[in-house]
Amino acid sequence: MAYASLQDFVKTLERQGELKRISWPADPNLEITEIADRVMKSGGPALLFEHPKGSDVPLLINAFGSEKRMALAIGAESLDAVTAEIADLIHPKVPHSLADKMGFAVKYGRIALYTPRKRKGVGTPPCQEVVMDPPRLSKFPILKCWPNDGGPFITLPLVFTNDPVTGIRNVGMYRMQVYDDVTTGMHWQKHKVGQEHMDDSKGKRMEVAVCLGGDPVYTYAATAPVPKELDEMLLAGFLRKQAVELVPCKTVDIEVPHDVDIVLEGYVDPDERRIEGPFGDHTGFYTPAEPFPVFHITAITHRKDAIYPATIVGRPPMEDAWFGKATERLFLPIIRMQLPEVVNLNLPAEACFHNLAIVSINKRYPGHARKVMHALWGLGLMMLTKIIVVVDSDVNVHDLSEVLWKVTGNIDPQRDLELAMGPLDQLDHAGMHPCYGGHMGIDATRKWPDEGFDREWPEECVMDASVKERIDSVWSQLGL
Repeated sequence: MAYASLQDFVKTLERQGELKRISWPADPNLEITEIADRVMKSGGPALLFEHPKGSDVPLLINAFGSEKRMALAIGAESLDAVTAEIADLIHPKVPHSLADKMGFAVKYGRIALYTPRKRKGVGTPPCQEVVMDPPRLSKFPILKCWPNDGGPFITLPLVFTNDPVTGIRNVGMYRMQVYDDVTTGMHWQKHKVGQEHMDDSKGKRMEVAVCLGGDPVYTYAATAPVPKELDEMLLAGFLRKQAVELVPCKTVDIEVPHDVDIVLEGYVDPDERRIEGPFGDHTGFYTPAEPFPVFHITAITHRKDAIYPATIVGRPPMEDAWFGKATERLFLPIIRMQLPEVVNLNLPAEACFHNLAIVSINKRYPGHARKVMHALWGLGLMMLTKIIVVVDSDVNVHDLSEVLWKVTGNIDPQRDLELAMGPLDQLDHAGMHPCYGGHMGIDATRKWPDEGFDREWPEECVMDASVKERIDSVWSQLGL
């Protein structure tokens, strides 16, 4: 399902009872964070601050903060429904009959319809209804989230860059500290595509466009760990079942979705750095102040009825938990394409997603769990996963009580730990070096004789099925 605008999504949330309007003039300086943090941690609704202090632009937060809202945002009945759709796409049944072949052709031919294209029609696109003169970020209710933050931060930016070599578009999400009305930081981490584009620019000034709002699927797509050769706007088109229509920016040679709320146009000079941070990050800790690239704004355009979208991060669980869960579900079929033995995957929000992965497998041979650990560390941004726990296929990876029982009961720490060195997330504060340090794999599968276990593996305590059925039949009579 495609939303015509962020305003359209807000109306949908309101109809579904998933949104609360707040007329009280909450201050973007810390107060909105405190309100939103309480609501997020209690499983509350999306919040639309209609009159944030100091701005006439409404602020939307926690719009993605539940499984239901995340599914609505990407136009799906549920996250698992999208998992099944992607699995069907990458593991198609071989067509035999003429009808099957026609259906096959229609299904795969439809993907071409989701490719981003130039906007149809004439007239001013919504995202350029207002051209600010002069541009000034202070118009918007940009949040200072935590007391020790280096300043206000734009927290849901869709950062558009073009590969200097191939021209392929990338859309990423990188926090942006506001320095003044026309200058921000650009938090391009070492492992992200935006940083790679800047490295490949060979010292030349690089044009950048930053979008805020629009169809919420754009925001999800910017967070998705797709290969750099895949345009995030194609992923957005696939999810919304409608191509993203693009328009050229006013002052930079970049195209952006015509229906976004706000567009910041500008450039980054590869030779310029400025101290950015501290920032209260999704790890629950402040990341330190460090030098990062600087984004210079050459133009700001926006819709007449613009909404400023924001999020906060901090000690989990927060709204970003559901971005992680969406990625976990959407990319599971792609992981299975590389590793068919994988049954399920859990990236717990409490572990900030990149600190822990719990994976269940169909174990077929000695050492299989260790093979899976190293294979996962070799898959894209899974390289940043600090701890991987591998369990047998019968373990529910989403039941942390069951996982802890099986892991602590099944391992001998001297035998079942796999230690390795590799890249770490740049936000990881515990590594022995920045961006590089230790990884640990835990093999919590049942051990086989071929793995040196020369005793009989114990049977689990499970009640006889006939007894369970008998007690089920009389349960209502027990007064319990």
